[in-house]
Amino acid sequence: MPISRIAIGTPGEASQPDALKAALAEFISTLIFVFAGEGSGMAFNKLTSNGSSTPAGLVSASLAHAFALFVAVSVGANISGGHVNPAVTFGAFIGGNITLLRGILYWIAQLLGSIVACLLLKFATGGLTTSAFSLSTDVSVWNALVFEIVMTFGLVYTVYATAVDPKKGNIGIIAPIAIGFIVGANILAGGAFDGASMNPAVSFGPAVVSWTWTHHWVYWVGPLIGAAIAAIVYDTLFIGENTHEQLPTDY
Repeated sequence: MPISRIAIGTPGEASQPDALKAALAEFISTLIFVFAGEGSGMAFNKLTSNGSSTPAGLVSASLAHAFALFVAVSVGANISGGHVNPAVTFGAFIGGNITLLRGILYWIAQLLGSIVACLLLKFATGGLTTSAFSLSTDVSVWNALVFEIVMTFGLVYTVYATAVDPKKGNIGIIAPIAIGFIVGANILAGGAFDGASMNPAVSFGPAVVSWTWTHHWVYWVGPLIGAAIAAIVYDTLFIGENTHEQLPTDY
């Protein structure tokens, strides 16, 4: 079971140069992602004078997030792994691929990256609102929770299949674009219902800057549950010890 490989880490780990560089990479990648994703929504609101959401707006949000995440994961992959998402980091922790202390460092960097991105957007747009995620009419918190669990499961499962699995081979080359595609597709599926966050950092920055916390817990609990399920399922069924390629043995 992957959960048996969970590691806390050492107290000095957070001050190691490679850990600090990785955290900085997560900060920058998350800033890039949130600035483009949240910014696309603000641009749509400006062009429509804060009009009602439309299918065109949903498609533009999907494309903006897919493109931006592809870039954000790519630029951070060789330094931090390109998590860009506390749920992805949590899934990696559950699978024993990152220590708790390093994961907390990533979380801090990701959340700060999102906050800074939203502050920059607010300043650059002359004070326009960085809208917090919210539920659509007739969508309950339990509906939204299921959406976030399932969508984040798909995201983290994709991360494991294309980036974490030691048997991934050449498929690892397309990991960033596959991760961007699944997020874009999930926004098309869930965006009209709860905004399709799949990423606590993406929800946190706008909530802090606009100071709007209604149903905010959904955008943490759902993604973390979905990430944990994906990590356990993929690691147990497809990575487990019996499926690893054996190392050569001298006789």
